[in-house]
Amino acid sequence: MRFENKQEMKLRRRNIALTVAYDGTNYNGFQWQSPPRVAVQNVLEERLEKIFGDKIELAAAGRTDAGVHALGQVVNFFTDGRIDVEKIPIAASCVLPADIIVREAREVDKNFSALHSAKSKIYLYRILRCAASNPFVNRFAWHIFRPLDVDAMREALKILIGTHDYSSFKAAGGAPNMNPVRTIFAAELFEEKFFGGDILTIKIHASGFLYHMARNIVALTVAVGRNKITLDEFQKIFDARDRSLVPATAPAQGLCLQEVFY
Repeated sequence: MRFENKQEMKLRRRNIALTVAYDGTNYNGFQWQSPPRVAVQNVLEERLEKIFGDKIELAAAGRTDAGVHALGQVVNFFTDGRIDVEKIPIAASCVLPADIIVREAREVDKNFSALHSAKSKIYLYRILRCAASNPFVNRFAWHIFRPLDVDAMREALKILIGTHDYSSFKAAGGAPNMNPVRTIFAAELFEEKFFGGDILTIKIHASGFLYHMARNIVALTVAVGRNKITLDEFQKIFDARDRSLVPATAPAQGLCLQEVFY
């Protein structure tokens, strides 16, 4: 939602919150982009205007990057449109492309903000550990064609739990002067068989995430799994608060915004 229009938008009768899922493969992230670049927000605002009959400007819980997916992205917007909330998901399915879906709609208090009212978020990162690429998950997982020490990766993730300064995992390009202290409530790794390979899912539940924080955590955790660094070195890199010590950011396609809590 554009800051300069926020007060005008809040004069409208209704504040609508949507839970949105999308395959981010074909988009330049969630946040609105100047044409010809297309982001998920561009498409949502344009198509929702056909349903509500007035100009739509969204606020979102998270600005997912290009290629990142969402199952539980939350957005809100102000409107004078009269459509019943229970009809919104069906109406949206008629105007949105197949890779963007409105899962749920509800009317919320005027002071609700999908961004500022959020208390915590869960991101999932999927890794396919396999001998060859798998076309069923190419768009949704990082393919790694070598063994990984899963037990060591689980121990590394435990180090991150608690309230800490996560500057080691903050990429350049995020909001300036953002407080790097966050709370990670849970950081877990699950393993399951899938079409000739193993899917490793890293689940991180935190009060908030710095720019590229989840993908940088995955990158360093995978370095432990590949035996490139020890758990002691993982701890030292974490404590150093120096992003330059962390390997290259994990690929975008493995990341999914799973759920936002309010």
